Amino acid sequence: MMFVGFLGCYGAIQESQCLLGTFFTCLVILFACEVAAGIWGFVNKDQIAKDVKQFYDQAFQQALMADSETNNGKAVVKTFHETLDCCGPDNAIGAITPLWRDDLCSDQCASLLQSSNCHKKIDELFSGKLYLIGIAAIVVAVIMIFEMILSMVLCCGIRNSSVY
Repeated sequence: MMFVGFLGCYGAIQESQCLLGTFFTCLVILFACEVAAGIWGFVNKDQIAKDVKQFYDQAFQQALMADSETNNGKAVVKTFHETLDCCGPDNAIGAITPLWRDDLCSDQCASLLQSSNCHKKIDELFSGKLYLIGIAAIVVAVIMIFEMILSMVLCCGIRNSSVY
């Protein structure tokens, strides 16, 4: 992304048709990849949710077995817990309430009555909040279309301008 941004900025500053054309081409390729990834993600949302739950379970197991506070598994699990407002996986380990709840769960989720398992929250995210992901994708797509239009207008304006 830094390279593509450099092409656009430097091409506009230098008034280079070649750099602006390359910037436009990169934007078209990125736009096509984002549309393809969005379609693939929408079609395979169940598989993606399953993979996210599996990733969470692996991080949770790693966090349970770790001794140090700087463990990556603990950081990932805490991020899941804080973001989704959940605590523990949907299995036998999640049903037991040993000492790990104080260490890994936020204060809001510490009680059993208020907390829900993260597997259910991940499913809700991919089924109930899918429209938010779609809105964000549409906003990004509209911005990229404007970038492409403006880069072509600038490129054509450079071509049609008189030389100093």
